[in-house]
Amino acid sequence: MTNIDHPPSKKASNERHQAKLLITRPAPQAEQLAQQLQRAGYQTFCQPLFTYQAGSSQQTLSQLLSEHSPEILIFVSKAAVEWANQILPLPQWAAKTVIAVGNATQGALIQAGITQVICPTQHDSEGMLALPALAKVSNRNILIIRGNGGRELLANELIMRGANVRYFESYYRQWLEFDQRQACLWREQGVTGIIVTSQALLESAWQLTQNVSHPQDKDNFWQNTCLWLVASERIADTARRYGLQQVVCTQGASDQAIMKTLNQLERTNDR
Repeated sequence: MTNIDHPPSKKASNERHQAKLLITRPAPQAEQLAQQLQRAGYQTFCQPLFTYQAGSSQQTLSQLLSEHSPEILIFVSKAAVEWANQILPLPQWAAKTVIAVGNATQGALIQAGITQVICPTQHDSEGMLALPALAKVSNRNILIIRGNGGRELLANELIMRGANVRYFESYYRQWLEFDQRQACLWREQGVTGIIVTSQALLESAWQLTQNVSHPQDKDNFWQNTCLWLVASERIADTARRYGLQQVVCTQGASDQAIMKTLNQLERTNDR
């Protein structure tokens, strides 16, 4: 399986950061984050755990928009925005209200030409459900744009509030297959931290670390020592239930949120 090992930029302070961070999100997002981390002096190792594939056609989407006539569009990831925009340019979607789960998703919408976007301060389903725009939705048509699968909390709660909710899956995840020794290879590469930006990525990465038979892993490195950077408190709770000891929440999946958290950790460790 293809992976890319990135040393720090020569312009960065190469000795400043001892961490070597494994990036599990798919390309090109993995490469974009890796470049930012390298400029800050971090070593990175890109190992996407899945790839994206188009989830639908323009004909299917156009029919859904015509039949459902959504007043509110909710995008639950940056990828959902990008793939939906490829299927049918977003400015052609007629909707009064557009909601993004987080800053990265909001940025993708703005880049696609949607400038009026509502974004919660808490970047998850619970945060969106707390928005005033979703408080009174009885008899309103809502379309949730996402990938295949995912949490049902948002849709279920909106239905409880009286909304007419439909899904549009703009992409699906094609999970990659790995050798059982994959985590051993990560260890040999010197990985000391793993960045996971979704619940599904955490589950996949954690499962790979359970197939360990490397001599260096007698100390249960992945559970006790490895730094797990996760994008939300919900993912952090799951990580702790898995028994992971070094879990830090970045409060968002954007590159900026991840960099901010790493900088905060750096300042804390320097004290």
